[in-house]
Amino acid sequence: MAERKSFLIRVDRDVLDAIQRWANDDLRSVNGQIEFLLRRALRDAGRGSQREPSDRNTPVDVVDHESS
Repeated sequence: MAERKSFLIRVDRDVLDAIQRWANDDLRSVNGQIEFLLRRALRDAGRGSQREPSDRNTPVDVVDHESS
C-alpha cells in the first residue's frame, strides 16, 4: 500500500458540511470522501497516477471500466 501523509486543510464551513452529507450518503468518512474527490478530479484532468489505486476510495467508475 502507498505511504499515507497527513496535512491540514482549511475549508469553508458550508463546503465542509456539504462534503459531510455526501460522505454520509456514500458511507465514507469525510477524509475518505475528500480523497475520493481528489482522485476523481486528478483522473478527470489527466493528472492522476497511471498505476491502479489499491484502496477503497477509488472511484467506482474507474474500477468498472478497467474490468470490462
